[in-house]
Amino acid sequence: MSFPTGLEPVKRSLTMFIQTEATPNPATLKFLPGRVVLQDQTFEARDAGAAARSPLASALFAVPGVSGVYFGHDFISVTKAEDGSEWPQVKPAVLGAIMEHFQSGAPVLSEAAAAHDEAGEEFYDEGDHDTVVTIKDLLETRVRPAVAGDGGDITFRGYKDGIVYLEMKGACSGCPSSTATLRHGVQNLFRHFLPEVREVQAV
Repeated sequence: MSFPTGLEPVKRSLTMFIQTEATPNPATLKFLPGRVVLQDQTFEARDAGAAARSPLASALFAVPGVSGVYFGHDFISVTKAEDGSEWPQVKPAVLGAIMEHFQSGAPVLSEAAAAHDEAGEEFYDEGDHDTVVTIKDLLETRVRPAVAGDGGDITFRGYKDGIVYLEMKGACSGCPSSTATLRHGVQNLFRHFLPEVREVQAV
């Protein structure tokens, strides 16, 4: 049986293979849809209200047992609730929601959310500008690529009196090993390049 010209390529374009990976946080799974999720920013929702800014996040929060989502460049981290929900029940519905969204052609973020400045307010003294520039550079080149591999993110929030304040996102948020990551990984990295840094804290 032959297909009419043009039908077969369309059929192939709808085929989607989504990979999943475990993260250091047992409550969070990383989903890789094989395409760019967000090009130039990230997005996190920890409740249905925040998820309303994203059609995809809203669809994921409609899945029973989902308590958080995070979108990176090419991955989606989904966190399940601590209410007895188990991945064997939650995962198939999450996969279905992701597949349905991308096949629908709908945007990942609403226009208002896409225009939103996700950086938020940062705080530091102007005299510490050079130190903050170095901190941000280290985060961008050394820290964020590593934690993205685990389905999370760490972003700069502020610097004061030798203390760097960072925000944990995605799989890093609420992860049992995130404190160790900050203390032994990020803090030691900053101290190596910036002796004036005394401590790193999560906000």
